[in-house]
Amino acid sequence: MSMCSTASRDLDEPVAGTAPVARTWLLLEQPGPWGAEALTSSHLDPEIGRALKAAMKGTDVRVALIRRPGRHADRGTAAERRVYAAHTTPGNVWLGTAVLTDPRRLLGLDFAALGRGDRRTFDSVLDGGPHGGDPLVLVCTNGKRDRCCALLGRPLAAELAASGAEGVWEVTHLGGHRFSPTVLVLPHGYAYGRVQAHSVKEILHGAREGRVVVEGCRGNTAWERPGQAAELAVRSAVGEDAAQALTVVRTDGAAPRWEVTVTHADGRHWRVRVAQGASAPPRPDSCGASVLASPARMEVTAVRELSVTAALAS
Repeated sequence: MSMCSTASRDLDEPVAGTAPVARTWLLLEQPGPWGAEALTSSHLDPEIGRALKAAMKGTDVRVALIRRPGRHADRGTAAERRVYAAHTTPGNVWLGTAVLTDPRRLLGLDFAALGRGDRRTFDSVLDGGPHGGDPLVLVCTNGKRDRCCALLGRPLAAELAASGAEGVWEVTHLGGHRFSPTVLVLPHGYAYGRVQAHSVKEILHGAREGRVVVEGCRGNTAWERPGQAAELAVRSAVGEDAAQALTVVRTDGAAPRWEVTVTHADGRHWRVRVAQGASAPPRPDSCGASVLASPARMEVTAVRELSVTAALAS
């Protein structure tokens, strides 16, 4: 059976506009094996997992499990668990951390406030504080969801960890198996596909300086997928790499066509036209798929800078 990532790469499927969508990420350390639905099929108490899934619905929060790379990740229990929360919306980007012995404490969080970017609930409920180290590099490695994530993701995570890169974790799910290996960098929230160790090191170097590498970028998880594609198109058009320079302020229309308004911190505005197309020819969108599919793709058809008058009127 061919790998879905091989088919996607061979067909040169674009990665822009394919990132998972979440304004806030809540990450819980959970060593040991993960099932396809990791929150309820791991060594984490499934009752807690079900409660976390229910709590995050409709809140712009996404909960995922993480573990350290390497063979020691097969241990099933952890007396102390590292927890992170990251908000990815430009202008209010932050990354907090805490240490727990009882993951039930997560259920005391105000998930709606967390999704809005209010970090006070994280700090007060979990005795959390700012993360003072390197940005986090999360590599999707959950082979129970798709074998590409294990076969390509785990060696990448191990190589990054062995190279001395800090903040490297395996994570349960970032979507887009066919773009494996996939990576999410926090706190700014940019996801990447088809990455190699040398490119991740460049991405991490940029993230330390508050910069975004556009090559291989799937988008910022703070935005819906048309906004992800639009923001990356503006970055490419004007050569902007500052992580918090651009904001998606408005998306008009509905599938398959949108007009997205992107603003710059210096006051500039752009109107970006985005169309949803179907990838052809059909290909497997995951290794476990029984039929071929034509995954949706975001295609930017126009990028137009607005005059001051037009920007004020929009």
